[in-house]
Order: sequence, then C-alpha cells, then structure tokens
Amino acid sequence: MKGIFDTKRDSGYDDEIAFRYHFPKPYRRIAEALVGERIIYREPQRNGGRRAYVATAKVVVIEDDPIRLGHAYAVMAEYQEFDEPVPFVRGGRYWETSLLSVPDPSRVGAFLQGKLIRTIPESDFAAIVRAGLSETLKPDNAIRLELDPKHVDGSTQELLDLPLEEQERRIEQILMNRKIREASFRRKVCDAYDSRCAITGLRIVNGGGKSEAQAAHIWSVAEGGPDIVQNGIALSATVHWLFDRHLISLTDDYRILVCTTRCRGSCGRYSKSRWTGFICQGMPDSGRIRRMWHGTGSGSARSDGMRVSLNVATQPTEKAKSPDRGRRTRTRSNRRFHLRRQELLTHSSASSLS
Repeated sequence: MKGIFDTKRDSGYDDEIAFRYHFPKPYRRIAEALVGERIIYREPQRNGGRRAYVATAKVVVIEDDPIRLGHAYAVMAEYQEFDEPVPFVRGGRYWETSLLSVPDPSRVGAFLQGKLIRTIPESDFAAIVRAGLSETLKPDNAIRLELDPKHVDGSTQELLDLPLEEQERRIEQILMNRKIREASFRRKVCDAYDSRCAITGLRIVNGGGKSEAQAAHIWSVAEGGPDIVQNGIALSATVHWLFDRHLISLTDDYRILVCTTRCRGSCGRYSKSRWTGFICQGMPDSGRIRRMWHGTGSGSARSDGMRVSLNVATQPTEKAKSPDRGRRTRTRSNRRFHLRRQELLTHSSASSLS
C-alpha cells in the first residue's frame, strides 16, 4: 500500500514537504498506516497548484504538533522531486484507480474532498513515479547524466535496460539507487543553471550533451540535505572541490566567501578575479545556505577565517524563486524539528543495521 499527500502553497499548514507534512488529526489513522511506506505528493489546482503529481518521499513517523492542537506532523525522508510534474489526468484517464469509478468526471473534485491523505495501490504508485522519472531514465540522456555503461555498475545498468513495465515493477529499487538519484539531481540543477558554473561563469558541454559543471549540494546529503534544485548549485569541478572542503562558500545574498586562513597562494587570487555568475532559475534559498554554513549571514557578516569577496549573482527573479516560496520563515521550533528528524533518521538507520 502506498499513499497520496495533497499539498498546496499558502495552505496554512506548516509544511516543508522534503522534511515534514502537517495535517489535521482526523487523517492520523491513515497517515500512521503509511509509516515506513512511500507516498506521492500531489498539487491540486487550487491556490495556483499545478494539478499534478510532483514528488515522492517516505513516511518515517507521525508526531503530534506540540503548538497547534488537533494537528500532527508526518516526518519525511528520501524526498525526490520528479523530473517534470506528472499531470493529474493522462490521455483522458486518471492515474489513480479509485477515480476511474467516479461516473461523472466533473465530480472528481467533490469525490476527493476530505481525502487530503489517501491510499493507492502499488501499481498506481509505480506508474506515476516511473512517469515522473522519465527524463532521467531516458536512454538518450544516459551520457549526459553519467548513466552510461562507463559510469554505472552492473546492477544499475540492469535497472536502466529494463522495459518500462518491468521498471515499474522494480520502482523501489530505482528510487533507492543512489546513482540514479544523483543523475536526477544533476539534471535538474544543471538545467536550472543552463549547465554553467555559478561561480566562474564557464559553460562547457561535450558532444553527448554532458556539461563540465557538476551539481553540488549546499546542505550535504550526509547531514540531511535534500536532493532538490533549491539545495543545489552548479559548479565546475575545481570550484566544487573547493566548495565541498569549505575553502569557498556563499552568503545569503549570493556573495562569495573565500577562506583566508586555510587557503593561501593560488586560492587567494580568486578574490581578486572578476568572477561572474549566471543564475538561470531556482537559486538556493537562504535558509539552506544559512544552515550549511553555520550561521554565516549576508551583507557584512563574516565566518571565521573567511571574507566576503565578489557577487555571484543578483537575487532570483520572482519567476525563478523556489517552488515553496511564500512559506513562513523557519523559526526556532522549525530548527528543533530538523534536529528531531535527524535523531529519528539516525535511530532508524542504527536499528536497520542491528
């Protein structure tokens, strides 16, 4: 059994769907039945939603909301956005089997009222997720995404070579395959930056469509960072190496921080270079930068041993802001939630190894 979680912008719920899903307690029983299972997030058309399935994630645990009585949180993990939103209706037919029994298609909206959280068969889940990963799994994109035989192991290649129907049957293995997840993340981030390094401005693409720029996580996966474009930045190989080792960093307003105590000589010259950045869309949100870089702020803020250098780029346009724009600023309670989530995930991992 799998599930659907409906989510919409400016809903009034305290959602941050990569990490938590906020819902009223009448849905608790069905939410608890989905603990340990994967769900699909769907955006209804109301409130500017895309009327599409947009991502998948795994339900870790259900916890009471200590502040808002009558509500609870589903703690989420393994969040993965789809390559493209999967339309709610495909060729005049609904993906969800239960909706096919509604005799009047105009009454589907009424049928879904009171079904903010609902279950779906494994087959529905597999078909929707496979459609959502179609660009990543497309053979034409193998070289570009390093999913060609030169870059993957035998088990990954076996999954990639399967026909569509068999890939649907083995969709859990595909979702758990780190190489495929990395390829999906790389595609979204490199597309968002037009395959151009955000720091140097270089754009180099080979004949197979593979860019020299790499997709770097601002908030690392090891520390709980999600594979979403707002948590990614396109960097050339050398800059990525510096970034991962905290020899260069970013402020909230997208200025470059250069380490002056650990990085001398050639690295010191970077701060004198007229670097330019190119942001196509979806610059990472400042909350993720702030968490990753231990409280480094914008403007005049400094981190020990680092100094502000040059602008990477201007703030993103309204069109280019993250999909979860407009949601409330993260508060102290939100930060406590992330710490609690990390404890739960660590405990879950330890239990599975014992």
